[in-house]
Amino acid sequence: MDITEALAPNSDQLDAIELVEPRTFTIDTGSRLGKRERKVVVEIRLVDFDRVWRPSKGMLDVLAACWGKDGKQWVGRRVTLYRDENVMYGREKRGGTRISHLSHIDGPRDVTIRASGEGRTQQWHVEPLAAPTPPRNWIAELEQAGTDLDALRALHAAARTAGAGKDVLEQIAAAGRAVQAGEADAEQ
Repeated sequence: MDITEALAPNSDQLDAIELVEPRTFTIDTGSRLGKRERKVVVEIRLVDFDRVWRPSKGMLDVLAACWGKDGKQWVGRRVTLYRDENVMYGREKRGGTRISHLSHIDGPRDVTIRASGEGRTQQWHVEPLAAPTPPRNWIAELEQAGTDLDALRALHAAARTAGAGKDVLEQIAAAGRAVQAGEADAEQ
């Protein structure tokens, strides 16, 4: 049982405390500039996530350096976020959300970002995020396997390991049973 959703605070934004494990998000349409405590903030919409991400100024530096300053161009790009326990708010270590990986960069990057304290900067390292693996088309592979029983068995094992849906597994199994029944009929 994954309790990630139960950990979500009653908040209008992604909070660092939710990032028990790093998570990769896709930037959605609808991001905007907003106001929070009389300061301009960037509110980034994330696909399949009902709240906004408000990156810190330092993490905005990373996004601007790697993807440019036009937030509309970020739609569809992906970012991996994690909780950094060492982020300070005032004199208190409270943790914060940090970027570890970005899509649409050619290789590892070291970016100069704003650090806590007036006029201070630091280097921030970000890794490229590999393109997502497209989902397998189990039905197309089933058609390719045809009546090859060994291929059907291998496909069923691969689908089961990959967590394919029950309907897909049943279709592959039914095809295997049909081949076996045909072979049995041919032997008689």
